[in-house]
Amino acid sequence: MNNYYLIRKILCFLVFSFLLSKISNAEIIKEFNINGNDRVSNETIIMFSKLNIGRDVNTTELNNSLKILFQTDYFKNVSLNMNQGILNITVEENPIIQNITINGIKNDGIYENLNKIIKKIEKYPFIKSKVAEQNILLENILKSYGYYFVKLETLINNNENNSVDIIYNFDIGEIAKIKKIIFIGNKIFRDNTLRNVIISEEAKFWKFITRNKFLNTDRINLDVARLTKFYKNSGYFEANVKSTTTIINEDNQFELIFNIEAGEKYFLNNIQIINNEIFSDDEKKVFKKRFKKLKGKKYSSREINNLIDDINDYTLLNNFMFLNANYKEIIRPNNLIDLEISLDDLEKKYVERINILGNFITDEKVIRNALIVDEGDPYNELLFNKSIQDVKAKNIFKTVTYNTTENNNSNKIIDIKVEEKATGEIFAGAGTGTAGTNLSAGVKENNYLGLGIKLDTNATITEDSIKGRFSVNNPNYKNSDKSIKAVIESSVDDFMSSSGYKTNRTGFSFGTEFEHKKDFFVNIESSNYYEDLETSSTATNIIKKQEGNYIENLLSYRITYNKLDQNFQPTDGVINRFSQTLPLYSDDKSIENKFTSSAYHSINDNLILSAKFFLETINSLDDNVRVSKRVDVPGRLLRGFESGKIGPKDGSQFIGGNYASALNLSSTLPNILFENESIDFNFFIDIANVWEVDYDSSLDSNKIRSSSGIALNWFSAVGPLTFSYAIPLSEADGDITEKFRFQIGTSF
Repeated sequence: MNNYYLIRKILCFLVFSFLLSKISNAEIIKEFNINGNDRVSNETIIMFSKLNIGRDVNTTELNNSLKILFQTDYFKNVSLNMNQGILNITVEENPIIQNITINGIKNDGIYENLNKIIKKIEKYPFIKSKVAEQNILLENILKSYGYYFVKLETLINNNENNSVDIIYNFDIGEIAKIKKIIFIGNKIFRDNTLRNVIISEEAKFWKFITRNKFLNTDRINLDVARLTKFYKNSGYFEANVKSTTTIINEDNQFELIFNIEAGEKYFLNNIQIINNEIFSDDEKKVFKKRFKKLKGKKYSSREINNLIDDINDYTLLNNFMFLNANYKEIIRPNNLIDLEISLDDLEKKYVERINILGNFITDEKVIRNALIVDEGDPYNELLFNKSIQDVKAKNIFKTVTYNTTENNNSNKIIDIKVEEKATGEIFAGAGTGTAGTNLSAGVKENNYLGLGIKLDTNATITEDSIKGRFSVNNPNYKNSDKSIKAVIESSVDDFMSSSGYKTNRTGFSFGTEFEHKKDFFVNIESSNYYEDLETSSTATNIIKKQEGNYIENLLSYRITYNKLDQNFQPTDGVINRFSQTLPLYSDDKSIENKFTSSAYHSINDNLILSAKFFLETINSLDDNVRVSKRVDVPGRLLRGFESGKIGPKDGSQFIGGNYASALNLSSTLPNILFENESIDFNFFIDIANVWEVDYDSSLDSNKIRSSSGIALNWFSAVGPLTFSYAIPLSEADGDITEKFRFQIGTSF
């Protein structure tokens, strides 16, 4: 027992001694004494130390203050000492960065980007240990532009006033070009198909303008995302790009390698909404019918997202603002996937404020007009994500990100941050073939005056014509979802040698386009044209009678229904267009109608069937249709015949007709020369006709023209080559046939 009390007394003594020592080590700050500072004020140093007069401090607290003062980067050395209530703080300041100079950068855009980064550290303290880190950042910026061989020398000049000047000497070297793009692994699709999916391009001599041929890390990351999305939309649920590799050759050019793991192809199985109480019986039947159509189809993330969007559109239309459709994928045997769709309750929150950040050039209204969700609206994450996608779709920002916070009432405050990119582009192209030679060039600006307005000017020269065009497009006229477009164009078509006439046509148009409802687009346009038609002695009497000047005031509209799985290289779906042009005031009162329809169906990944239908008509209300306005079948829809060399003739001259139609059936041929990834084959059947004029002609045959053949697209070293060999199956007297056709060159 005595031992117990003895131990207890010893422990109490030790604890008391410890507390006493702590008390004895603690002192009250009565005064600050600060030495060594020149630029940094006493008040700032005291603020950084997080100490104040009247506070008890011990050794631990002084050490913490010491760390905080060092972390400010303002000081090279700091010491703290307490002496009879006086806290002595002695500092040695880091030098300040006085001036920064950049040498060796001639490109204005790159210079401005570097300068923007570098200027952020000017007038800030200089930390020698951070020079290497800063150099790596600057080198990575140059590499993002394709300068992978950049060398950087950094010079530090010390000044008398405890400041430094930094000089960055860049030797950027040659820009790194992509010599070859290679796809390896279980890639499934042919190289040409995958090259058209990604943005990066091989450096070919005819691609003298595009920057996509240069190695760019951000672009490669985007390529990976596009490839992954492409595979998932083609049924490969588990597809992923395992890695990207770059290999440099002796010419300082790179091979860009994508390693793709496609996995197995999956198909949709059972689809159900597990909590569908909000739907009526009729609505349930509609959705069940749609689910039935999807069953057995290849898995497609695009198709699933469209389905979810439609369900969410229904809930929003019926004012269920706080319901959101989500789905769960369940893998079943035999490569089947079930979908369980649930309607989840969202927490009721509202948008209090939306802040737009990073738009130094772009007007804030351009971004706000793209937002479906506005301040004061219920916050729905689905709708807001759609808004962000609409902002990205404007193609004027490099990145679009957002962050949400909540206020005291749990309402949302949203910060949308954009990073603007260069929106101007220049393009040029050339081509030659059996149809002749053509040259084209143009300049585009997608964000004029920061208002999201698109400007486009271009010119095309062929053996028979010169055409120029300038357009202005405001996609959000008066803060609406309607676009307003104005076009000025001029053309000269010289057919003196072949048909005895020449036209000079100049005019302008003004119109609007909008999405009427999902997948339905409407275009309305008013146009005015002046045309001068000249003839020669070789022209026929009918054409000579049409010589003169014509003024036209026209109203046209176009309706488009688009259900393609993708607009570029579609594999499934349809797109239908109908347009009509009516004369309001015209010297040639004619009505034009045009209908086109294209349908695609995928048998497997490399076997795509397509059908295209074309019909165009023009009829005069009071006189003959002018020769320059007559219709013809586009050459791409009727191979085996010279373009414009079928149908009605006036003497020996083809004059076009009042009606033209064509049907094209084609199929890819994946097994021909499959080992050559640069060649694609297509089998086709073309059926077409041009018929009827307003007067008797020497030849006006209603006989259907048709042909069949094989088309070859070759991505060659000298440029894209297109060949076709077609055998006419049926023709009329006087038609000019052309079994072989080729085209070399492209526009970019």
